[in-house]
Amino acid sequence: MKISYYLITLLVLLGLSSCKSKEKEKIVEKPILKITQSIDKTTQREEPDEAETLVQQAITAHGGDRYNKAHYGFTFRDKDYTFQNDGNTYIYTASMKEKGNEIIDLLDNGKLLRKVNGKPVSLSPKDNVKYTEALNSVIYFATLPHKLNDKAVNKTYIEHTTIKGEDYKAIEVTFDQKGGGTDHDDVFMYWINAKSKTIDYLAYKYETNDGGVRLRSSYNRRTVDGIIFQDYINYKAPIGTTLTDLPSLLEKEKLEELSKIETENVVNLDK
Repeated sequence: MKISYYLITLLVLLGLSSCKSKEKEKIVEKPILKITQSIDKTTQREEPDEAETLVQQAITAHGGDRYNKAHYGFTFRDKDYTFQNDGNTYIYTASMKEKGNEIIDLLDNGKLLRKVNGKPVSLSPKDNVKYTEALNSVIYFATLPHKLNDKAVNKTYIEHTTIKGEDYKAIEVTFDQKGGGTDHDDVFMYWINAKSKTIDYLAYKYETNDGGVRLRSSYNRRTVDGIIFQDYINYKAPIGTTLTDLPSLLEKEKLEELSKIETENVVNLDK
């Protein structure tokens, strides 16, 4: 009888110990669950970067995925240009006449080849950079905002503003030294129309050739097989002018008109 009594007592104690252990396990689990839930809520509160969102909206408005397979030709300042995009690869050309010679610059994924009257010619490193940058620059502006997705591009939301009675979102664009070209120190600003999502104005400041500040106002917007092309009036502002002040100076007619940036004879070469 004593053995049975002690055995029953031992079993009761073991049962109580087991229950307490389970209660401890439950107490330990609760904080872990709360932490997990807290992390989930923090993740849900994250919002997309506004500058990135605005750029994606502008790219969509101007042509979107059509840029990825685009093959177009156009004329700019008496030179004929073509660009052919195939995903991440591209081929740009510029054709011109100089002193009776036919000159073609072909830029194949960053590698430049110049031909004069059909024959390849050697270029000095300085001229290679010069002609590469010139061709890149023309295509860059003609196909804006397509290249604003490049890896070397840094985008920052600046402000909401009004220009000539319309609402705009302004973003600033800077470039990494690696992949940003010889003029990677240039600073750009783009004004994206709040309704149409198009880039109606752009400005930049540069340091080369003693520096300068420019504003471009778009006009003659047209759509060619799904991609927008537009021309610009190019204005000059005093060096040191803050880019965000340029639209106000434009409205007050305090900017000097320098030139017109006109992309002519645009044609889809794949048709």
